[in-house]
Amino acid sequence: MFQKAGFFRLISIATGLILAGCATTTPTVSQTTNAPVSETTIAEKYAKDRAAILSMAGNYRVTFDFIETVSFVEGYELKDRKLSGGDEIVRVIEDTGDFISLQHILVVGGDKKFPVKHWRQDWRYEPASVLVFTGNNSWKKRPVSAGASKGKWSQVVYQVDDAPRYGALGEWEHENGVSAWTPPSEWRPLPRRDATTRDDYQAVDAVNRHAIIPEGWVHEQDNSKLVLGDKPQVLVREVAVNTYKKFDDFDISIGDDYWAATEDFWKAVRGKWASVEATHVAFGLTIQGEPEELYMQILELADAVKNQEMALADAILEASDVIDEYVITK
Repeated sequence: MFQKAGFFRLISIATGLILAGCATTTPTVSQTTNAPVSETTIAEKYAKDRAAILSMAGNYRVTFDFIETVSFVEGYELKDRKLSGGDEIVRVIEDTGDFISLQHILVVGGDKKFPVKHWRQDWRYEPASVLVFTGNNSWKKRPVSAGASKGKWSQVVYQVDDAPRYGALGEWEHENGVSAWTPPSEWRPLPRRDATTRDDYQAVDAVNRHAIIPEGWVHEQDNSKLVLGDKPQVLVREVAVNTYKKFDDFDISIGDDYWAATEDFWKAVRGKWASVEATHVAFGLTIQGEPEELYMQILELADAVKNQEMALADAILEASDVIDEYVITK
């Protein structure tokens, strides 16, 4: 299927990806009349939200399906459909009630399978701020008032090296037999499938829906590919359906064993990025375009820890230095 080095160079954090924003819903009669909402109702809704998020953990056969649909620039020709897939495990790596973190790990290869750390999604209930992408490999913390975040969850998606990708605020809805989270559009970086093959647009304005289905879950996307300049211009629209269907017929232990061997390293890396976010309202990378030179170094350090070729403490210190090398806060 894939050779290890080659696959790392083809992998896109964005292939998972996935997610963001505030859902807009029609007010109920009780809301428009300011009728009180019972604590029982709030608690039941919160429990349903958590159950939906946690249900995305599991073992899956994944299909990534991207189709450009309509051009908004004269002369642009729609690109061919991009369809791919693979086997992936999703694990809950932290759950404190109002915060849930899900780590994705691919299991790939031909006769000799191997793990690839994939994207991560962090969910936070009623957050005071959301980390959002602002273009040019930069991000900022957007404050959210208590009223605006009430009853909602933020989702922030992270790269293979745990650098941020994009975030948004939205509300889980549980109606007509479907649990789904649909935020308004937010910007996000180019997916690797495009970042490594084209240079005619610079950001994606994306509407993402996460919906729970009987076989697992689905990530639906309505993507507008943006040319950035004095005024952003939509180049083309794209629809995507990434389907996660429950599937156990692969060597799941390959992903779990990788995580067991490297989770302490990745916990420290997450902490490093969290420190950058906590101490700066805005930050970015010195790299423009696909940040492969950053994430390949971090992934290689994780492999060195897994293979016992490097002490954990040394790998953590080196990873911190690598991140410092590429992060800019001015």
